[in-house]
Amino acid sequence: MTPAAQDHPQRVVLGGMWQICATAPGRFTSPTQLDALAPGEWLTSPHVGTAAALMRDAGRWSLDGPARRFDSEDWWYRTRFTPPSLEDSEPFWLGFDGLATVADVWLNGQPVLHSSNMFLSHECEVASQLVPGENQLDIRFHALDTLLAAKRPRPRWRVPMVPQQQLRWHRTTLLGRTPGWSPPAAPVGPVGAIWWERRDPLGGLRPQLHSSVDAEGRGQVRVHGGLGNLADAQIERIELELSRGGELWRLPLTIVDGRFEGTLTLERPALWWPHTHGEPALYDARLIAQRRDAPGPTTHGLRPVGFRRIEADTTDGRFGLKVNGVPVFCRGACWTPLDVVSLTSSHEALHAAVQQARDAGMNMLRVGGTMVYEGDAFFDACDELGMLVWQEFMFANMDYPEQDEAFLDSVRAEVAQQTARWQGRACVAVVCGNSEGEQQAAMWGAPRELWAPALFHTTLREAVEAALPGVPYWPSSAHGGAFPHQANAGTASYYGVGAYLRPLDDARRSALSFATECLAFANMPDERTVARMPGGLGLRVHHPGWKERTPRDLNAGWDFEDVRDHYLASLCKVDPVQLRSVDHERYLALSRVVTGEVMASAFTEWRRPGSRCGGALVWFLRDLWAGAGWGLVDDTGLPKACFYALRRVLQPVAVLITDEGVNGVAVHLVNERAEPLAGELSLRLYGNGDALVEEATLPVAVAARGDASIALAQHLGGFTDVSYAYRFGPPPVTLVHAQLKASDGQVVGEAFHFPAGPMLPVRDDLGLSARYEPERRELLLATTHAAQHVHVQFDEHLPVDNDFHLAPGAARSLALQRTGASTGRPLKGWVWALNARSPVPIVVPT
Repeated sequence: MTPAAQDHPQRVVLGGMWQICATAPGRFTSPTQLDALAPGEWLTSPHVGTAAALMRDAGRWSLDGPARRFDSEDWWYRTRFTPPSLEDSEPFWLGFDGLATVADVWLNGQPVLHSSNMFLSHECEVASQLVPGENQLDIRFHALDTLLAAKRPRPRWRVPMVPQQQLRWHRTTLLGRTPGWSPPAAPVGPVGAIWWERRDPLGGLRPQLHSSVDAEGRGQVRVHGGLGNLADAQIERIELELSRGGELWRLPLTIVDGRFEGTLTLERPALWWPHTHGEPALYDARLIAQRRDAPGPTTHGLRPVGFRRIEADTTDGRFGLKVNGVPVFCRGACWTPLDVVSLTSSHEALHAAVQQARDAGMNMLRVGGTMVYEGDAFFDACDELGMLVWQEFMFANMDYPEQDEAFLDSVRAEVAQQTARWQGRACVAVVCGNSEGEQQAAMWGAPRELWAPALFHTTLREAVEAALPGVPYWPSSAHGGAFPHQANAGTASYYGVGAYLRPLDDARRSALSFATECLAFANMPDERTVARMPGGLGLRVHHPGWKERTPRDLNAGWDFEDVRDHYLASLCKVDPVQLRSVDHERYLALSRVVTGEVMASAFTEWRRPGSRCGGALVWFLRDLWAGAGWGLVDDTGLPKACFYALRRVLQPVAVLITDEGVNGVAVHLVNERAEPLAGELSLRLYGNGDALVEEATLPVAVAARGDASIALAQHLGGFTDVSYAYRFGPPPVTLVHAQLKASDGQVVGEAFHFPAGPMLPVRDDLGLSARYEPERRELLLATTHAAQHVHVQFDEHLPVDNDFHLAPGAARSLALQRTGASTGRPLKGWVWALNARSPVPIVVPT
C-alpha cells in the first residue's frame, strides 16, 4: 500500500505526531479512560503505521530480537489535527486505507467507525463532529487473541500452517500468524494512510473504466459513473479523452439522471502485451468536465488504459492463458510484501521490485491469498512494465464461515472495493477465489462435496464477472482434475520436484498443466545476507538462530533445508551432514547453486517445445526476512544464485538443452518476440581435460513467437554417446555448450549441459582471471578450462549476472552495479568457481 496523498492530491495524510501504547485486553474501552496512562507509557512517532513498524522505528523491537506477540494486547493510537475552516454544509471526510484487524475509531470522543475487516478501506463524513481548532482522533485495535478465544463452531477441516483455526472468522492476513514460514510480526494497527479530504466536485466522480478488444481488433473503452455533487453544479458536458504518442481521441459522454456513460472505439489500437511478447502499450486517459458556472473545464486524471484480450484455455482439462489470441507461457513467482512489518512500500521500491522480476524474464506475478492486497503503485508498475498479475482474494486454506451473514456482508464489501480498484488494469490476467482452499479440504480428508464452497464457486465468481468483464475467474489456486492438486489438470501447487523429493524427470513425467506455486526450497542467500543475520558470518546452518528462519510446515518432521539437502546429495554426490561438519564453506557454496540447478532443469522441461505446461510460478520471489528462505532474492532484493539460474532460462529468447536418454541430447530454441529470429547456433562438445571432442555451427531460423527443437546427434560426424545413456566405457562428453548468436553477431542465448553429472572434477588451477575496468565499471573474466558456477564478490558492487558457467577458453565482460556510496578504501574482490581449489583475486588498477 502507498501513501494516499500521492494518488489523490486533494488528500492530506495525518502525519504530524502520533502516540501509541499497548494495554491489557479490555483494560480501556473508551479514549476518555486513557488519562490513567502515564506519559511514559506512550510511544511518539512522526508517522502512522503498524505497531510492529513503529516499535521497530523507535528501536524498541526488531525481528532480530526477542519475539513479541502483537495480537495479545490492545493497541491505542491517538493524534491531533487542525482542519481547515469549512463553509456551511461543506462535507469533510476522514479516510482509513486499512485497519488491522478489529478497530474502533473516535473523533473528539464520539464514535465514528467500527471496522472488523483489515482489507476494507473506510471514508467517514465527519463535518458535524469537528470542533474549532485542534481535533483529537483515537483508535483502539482489539487484541486478536482475545477475540479468537470466543466459542465458535469448529471447522470441517484443519489447516496445519496456522495454530489458531478460528482465524477463519476474521478478515485479516495470515502473515505473522503462520509460524514456520512468516516472521513473528503480526500486523496490528493502520496498514495504509489515514487522511482527511475536502473534495472538489470532480473528486466524487468515481468513474468505472473497462477496456476490451473485439475479434476484429477494435479497441473499446467504456466509462460510466455517478455525478455526485456535480449534479447540482449544472454540468454542461463531460468528455472522455485518450492520448498516446501525440494522437488524441475524445468522446462526449451521455448525462442522464445524474449519471454519465459512454464508449470510445479505436479502430486499430496499439495492443498491450506482456513484455516477453511485445510492447505493453498504454493510453493516457482523463475526464474533462465543463460546468455552466465555470470559465474553463476541469480535468480529472484516470489511470492509463491498455487494450488486450485475455482468455483462459482449458482445453482437455489443462490451463493456460492466451493474450490477444497468442498462447503465453506464464512464468514468474509469488509476490510478497516488500516490508512484512509495515506492509507499506514507496512507489519507487515497488517499481524497482517489479522491474527486477521483469529483467529476470518473468512475465507473471501472483498475489496469493496468504498475503495482502497490493496498492495502486504495484499495479501501475505491472501495467507499465508488461507484467501479468494472478490476483487472489485474501482467502487461504481455511473453512470459511460462508453461512454467517455478517461475515458474508463484510466479504461482499471487500470484493466490491477490490474489484473496483482492478477495473481497467491491463495487467490483471486472472482473478482467483483463494489459495489452496480446495486442496486443503481434500488433503485433510473432507468429503468431496466440501471441496467447492459456494463462496468461491458462485459468490465471488458472479462478483468478478460483473465487475471485471473479460478477466478470467478461477475458483482456487489448486483446481481441476480428479483431485484439486492433480498436476496434469487445471492448476496445481506442484512440489513433485521439491518437497515430495521426486527425481528431476518428474517435471516432465507429471505432465504439469499450470503451477500456481512450485519449487519451494530453503534457498541459500548471498554472503552479505548471512552477515546481516543475528550471529553474522559465524552462524552455522544447524544453529537454532539459523533454523528459526528456515521455512517449515508446522506438523512436519522435516523442513525445506532437508529438501535442499536431498537434491544436494542426489546431484552433487556428497553427504550434506558430513560436508557441513568438515567443510561448512563448501557446503554453503554447493547449497547456493543446487536449488538453481533444480529450478532451471524444471523450467527447461516446461518451456521446451512439446510441453503442455501453460506456466509455473515459483513459491516466493522475495524473502520475508534475512535467512535461507523460499525467496529467489533476499528480503532487501539481493539476488540469490537461483535467481540468476532462472533468469538464464526464462528470457524471451532462450536456448535450452534436455537429456533425452537413449535418444541423445536435444537443443531447443524459443523465440517469444513478435519478430522472427535468424542467427547461428554453435555446438561444442568437450571431454575430460576440456578437450574439444566435436563442434558444429549451423544457421537457424525461428518464427515469431515460435520454437524449434534440434537433435544434437543430427549434426555430429558420427555416433557419440552424448547423453551417456549407453555407457560403453567412460563418458566421452563431459560438457555440451550451445550458443546462439543473432544475425548481427550478438549472443542472445546459451546453455550448458553436463552429461556425466552436474559437477566437474575440482582443479588446482583453471586459468581463471578477473580484472576490473573502472571507467566502464566492468569486470573482464577469462578462463582456460571450463569454470562452473563462477561467483563474483566485489566491494561496493553487484554483478548483473553471477554463479554462471564459462566454457573452456571463454572470455566475458560483466557489467557491475554500484550498491552504495564509496567507502574510499581500496577495492577488493574475488571470483571463484566451484570446480576450482581456491578463489582468484580481482585485479584492480591502482
